[in-house]
Amino acid sequence: MSDNELDEADALLELMEEGETEVEVAVQTSALKRKLDGGSVEGGQQKHPKIEREEELVGVNIPDAPKMIIYKLETQQNCIHEIAAPEKYEIKPLITPTREPAKDYDFKLDSFQKEAVLCIENNQSVLVSAHTSAGKTVVALYAIAVCLRDRQRVIYTSPIKALSNQKFRELQAEFTDVGLMTGDVTLNPDASVLVMTTEILRSMLYRGSEILREVGWVVFDEIHYMRDGERGVVWEETIILLPDNIHFVFLSATIPNARQFAEWVAYLHKQPCHVIYTDYRPTPLQHFIYPCGGTGLFEVVSTKGEFREDKFNSAVAVLDSAGDAAKSVNERGKRGGTKGDSNVCKIVRTILDRDMLPVIVFSFSRKECESYACTLKNMDFNSSENKKIVEEIFNNAISLLSEKDRELPQIYQVLPFLIRGIGIHHSGLLPIIKETIEILFGEGLIRVLFATETFAMGLNMPARTVLFTAARKFDGKDNRWITSGEYIQMAGRAGRRGKDDKGMVIVMIDQQIKADSLKQMIKGKSDPMDSAFRLTYNMVLNLLRVDGINPEFMLQKSFHQFQNYSNIPIFLEDCNQKKALYDAIEIENEDELKNYFEIVHKIEELELACSAEIKKPNNILPFLYVGRLIKMKVDNSDFGWSILLDWKKTTKPGTELEPVVMYVISVAMFVNSRSEDEKNVHNLQIPVEGMKKTLVAVDATLECIVEISSIRLKMPEYSKESNCLPTLAKILEQAMKNLKFNPPILDPIQDMGIKSCQFKENYQNIGKLKELEKEHLVKKYHNYSELCEEFRRKSKLLEEYKAAKDVFKKAKSLLLQEELMKRKQVLKQMQFCDEDEIITQKGRVACEISAADELVLTEMIFGGVFSNLNYQQVAALLSCFVFQEKAGSSKLQEELSGCLKTMQDYARRIYVVERDAGIEKDLDVYINSFKPQLMDVVHAWAGGVSFPDLLKMTEVFEGSIIRCMRRLEELLRQMVNAAKSIGDKGLEEKFEQARVSIKRDIIFAASLYL
Repeated sequence: MSDNELDEADALLELMEEGETEVEVAVQTSALKRKLDGGSVEGGQQKHPKIEREEELVGVNIPDAPKMIIYKLETQQNCIHEIAAPEKYEIKPLITPTREPAKDYDFKLDSFQKEAVLCIENNQSVLVSAHTSAGKTVVALYAIAVCLRDRQRVIYTSPIKALSNQKFRELQAEFTDVGLMTGDVTLNPDASVLVMTTEILRSMLYRGSEILREVGWVVFDEIHYMRDGERGVVWEETIILLPDNIHFVFLSATIPNARQFAEWVAYLHKQPCHVIYTDYRPTPLQHFIYPCGGTGLFEVVSTKGEFREDKFNSAVAVLDSAGDAAKSVNERGKRGGTKGDSNVCKIVRTILDRDMLPVIVFSFSRKECESYACTLKNMDFNSSENKKIVEEIFNNAISLLSEKDRELPQIYQVLPFLIRGIGIHHSGLLPIIKETIEILFGEGLIRVLFATETFAMGLNMPARTVLFTAARKFDGKDNRWITSGEYIQMAGRAGRRGKDDKGMVIVMIDQQIKADSLKQMIKGKSDPMDSAFRLTYNMVLNLLRVDGINPEFMLQKSFHQFQNYSNIPIFLEDCNQKKALYDAIEIENEDELKNYFEIVHKIEELELACSAEIKKPNNILPFLYVGRLIKMKVDNSDFGWSILLDWKKTTKPGTELEPVVMYVISVAMFVNSRSEDEKNVHNLQIPVEGMKKTLVAVDATLECIVEISSIRLKMPEYSKESNCLPTLAKILEQAMKNLKFNPPILDPIQDMGIKSCQFKENYQNIGKLKELEKEHLVKKYHNYSELCEEFRRKSKLLEEYKAAKDVFKKAKSLLLQEELMKRKQVLKQMQFCDEDEIITQKGRVACEISAADELVLTEMIFGGVFSNLNYQQVAALLSCFVFQEKAGSSKLQEELSGCLKTMQDYARRIYVVERDAGIEKDLDVYINSFKPQLMDVVHAWAGGVSFPDLLKMTEVFEGSIIRCMRRLEELLRQMVNAAKSIGDKGLEEKFEQARVSIKRDIIFAASLYL
């Protein structure tokens, strides 16, 4: 390495030695501990025993770095109680009240519930982190009771409307004076107890609602939802904006960083926040695995939490011996086969025999839920009396619908399942059907429920048993094992408190899994609550509009920034460690090695450029003949020489108006036999010496071709049939032997005729550099290989050190500050605010829009786009902003394709402004985020078409259509307010007409919980 590089890399740590960026890491436990002795009785009031103080630094010596104090309290068993408080805050011991409790319970409270109730009685905020069904709601109910007793109002927030509706019903039964505000439904808004979504509370805070002056407590249910990438930021905004005089109850699943979250709340609101944490399960769980193709269950974790290695090994042995019968359950489920289905049937029968119903069967796709339910066609779980009750409840529910809507296929198809005690629950169902199923399940009238993982979130619907039909899921990118956090959330539905002595969890395993991986999945920790904070234009504009607050304040106070402060000492230590490792390596003849590797890297760079030119369709396609030998490399895996079987021209899905052409090649290549059933080329494993290999036919892209041989093999007439692969394997192996495993390569200039001057120059330079590399001095060293390996290691350490230094530098600065400056630049250039950051009329319009892309919509309003459309076209066009699912495309009618293109043109203009401001964004991804697949459907619905007729126009699930329409109605409400804010009466009426036209019939049928 050169001296200049070392000087540059060391610069940061030299500054630290001068004291400029020194980091204090002062965790002085013994020196700082002190006790507030308790236990005595004064005036009939008993103090909470023993509080120990322990200082924890959560920052560095930079402005506003938060420094917090943690107090640990002695508690009863199965419970940890800590208090997070600002550094100079004087904590007083908790006092047991002498007056009557605000609420009595007809059961004995667990220790964590008692601790939390005591915090509330002492008017102090509390975070309760406990497993699903542990009884966290007890704490929320007590906070509500205290507010009602003290004549204060209380807000109960939940992450989704469905959960808000359910909570409204529960709380109304308990307290009567309860209201609901979810945007599309407002009931009794003057009530003392208000249930609402977090988005509604956020909106109230930005608009300065008078309601908040009367609120004493805010309950945040399912606070771990704050880590949600799409909507988690709303939680952070809301918690930051709430006044300091309000107290909080946070209810969460078990999270490993509960203390850190409480510290953040204490820092924000200058008040203590208690952490009540328990891992205790009132109903212990027993974990089994079922190896597909086998016949029995294997207990791998006992109710005491012990991992049974012997049972795991027995299950793996069954999986090995089962062979083909154990191949992917998911694949069979999708193809409608019987093997995976029969496994589910077997397990359900076993659960029935063991008297462990009801069971929730979790699958990771909506179609699988329905497919598995259909396999239980010969099973019946309900008595004749229960069948009558099910039918009565079902008929009462659908009586809310019109006669025509009652004839929908989904409605008459689901009833036979429900009567037999079998339910299906996923996002594609009609909401009224989903709620009916929830009610039936809650009443014990559904004994086997097939559900997707969304059922595990929020809804309090425990069962006796939980069954996973697979331990792998596709998350949009990879087909991966589920995380321990996902497993804990779903498995936590097993075991009903007060009804079951234990809960049973069964996982179907259809492929090899290591004991450590399974142990990590079942016994691992839940996912930490990491911030999902991100900047939005709506947030920035609202903060510019509100007096006494600005966007920088929001960044500084975010949980995102708070977590960053606490990581600074870790980043510094990482920096020091990497520098020490780098400094420890000394290499002889380092300058010569550096020169040698510069040549090697230049060759690689030029080869990449040449490869890209060769693989351009006009250069490569004329040589893609069947039988051509081509060398394949997928990602970083070299699969060696393979046979080209075919190629085709296609387009990327979802880009109907501007299709992106791509070329797909079909190739016969050798893979490790363990991965021969994989359909995705990226999941294939390379052949390993000493292990069985198989020739498979797979699809890949031109990018996977590394080299093209001049050799073409003579192919059998039936070469495209799958049963020809063994013959092709022999042909390929024999050909490689004959060619001594070194087939001749097509010369790109002489043979392929590439004429690009730049290509010819690069190609010639590669030859010259390879000569230099071949004759280089370092190749004459006796320890050449060892020196090269050592140099690579040192180079890698330098890169790691530089990366660690960059991370540390960023941690010192305010996160997202640079992005905020870029977003402000965009807003100024587009005249949403002026140079003094005073928002303009455009900015005020954008403040009204939070349900969709506020910049595009505001530009379209001021550009007169909506003025030229009728209300049906307005509704159809706006659907592109709220429909979020993948769906097949269809040709749009001309009147809609025109306005869609106009909208996309506006989006492109905004993309250019953002790009010029330095905001990185993929244009194709951005344009394709506006999904036109339901435009025709929405246009027809706004025109009065019935729902049954609407379904004939699309393959999209009924529930997905309804979700899109409800989001559209919310967006149209915001568009009405946007038009009103600029006094455009005509546009306001048009948006309102569009809103009214879609808000009808089954799509907006009232919730059964209301």
